[in-house]
Amino acid sequence: MNAVPDPPAAVFDEHRELLFGIVYGMLGTVADTEDVLQDVWLAWERRSHGAPIEHARAYLVRVGVNAAIARQEAVKRRRETYIGPWLPEPLLTEAAPDAAEPALRAESVSLALMVVLESLTPAERAVFVLAEVFGYAHGEIAALLGRSPASVRQTAHRARSHVQARRPKFAVDPAVHRQVTERFMAAVAGGDIDGLLGLMAPDVVLTCDGGGLGPAAGPRPMRDAERIAALLVSRRFRRSGGLEVEFRPVNGSPAALMCREGRVVGVLMLDLTPDLERVAAVYAVTNPQKLTTLH
Repeated sequence: MNAVPDPPAAVFDEHRELLFGIVYGMLGTVADTEDVLQDVWLAWERRSHGAPIEHARAYLVRVGVNAAIARQEAVKRRRETYIGPWLPEPLLTEAAPDAAEPALRAESVSLALMVVLESLTPAERAVFVLAEVFGYAHGEIAALLGRSPASVRQTAHRARSHVQARRPKFAVDPAVHRQVTERFMAAVAGGDIDGLLGLMAPDVVLTCDGGGLGPAAGPRPMRDAERIAALLVSRRFRRSGGLEVEFRPVNGSPAALMCREGRVVGVLMLDLTPDLERVAAVYAVTNPQKLTTLH
């Protein structure tokens, strides 16, 4: 007796987490990712009425990747008129207890890495995400993108070299990262400027994405540890006016969620120096439109 094929919705749901991880890695926004996944679903649902597809996962990933590449131009145009620095949309990445291979791995969606990925071409970003994050072989990527394996290898080399030059890889112990984050936020809450200066590297950079709707540090990333410390202890990052702080994994790393009346009003994440002893970069997202999925 021939096995009855799974219904289209069940097959799509089986691969949805993988598709979300790949597309989010390419676009950096949840809304655009969800729109692309809706397009993938519609294409899959239409295609399922024809002859059976032997390799559903490959088909879905191919449609998703190419739809994401097509959408990147519109996303780029929006960012050209964005007010102030732009950061990817924060995403809670707490894995389910039984998730042995979560699609959203820590190294794949860190804000620091995704900021670097913004400087790649759409094709380079697609190849990097597929190869370096999700482990696709160059031959598989070539089939997905309709390119030759040699072309994909060249693109992968360019993308990897560019990312490595701007963000060298080094292992970060999550427990150490969380300890530094908690100490950092304790200094912010207590108005301890000396404590903050002791935690930050001299060339620390603060990137604050308010989008013109939330507190920000200015039109460009802020450099200068003393200015950054003074800003953090004087703004709504401090626990005043009913502000509470929760520590949860966001974009694969320990993060501080600033909440007021049960609503997240800001997210702060730290990037550490290779020796894990100082804060190299501070990323803060206060644009309320980017915080809606964190509630």
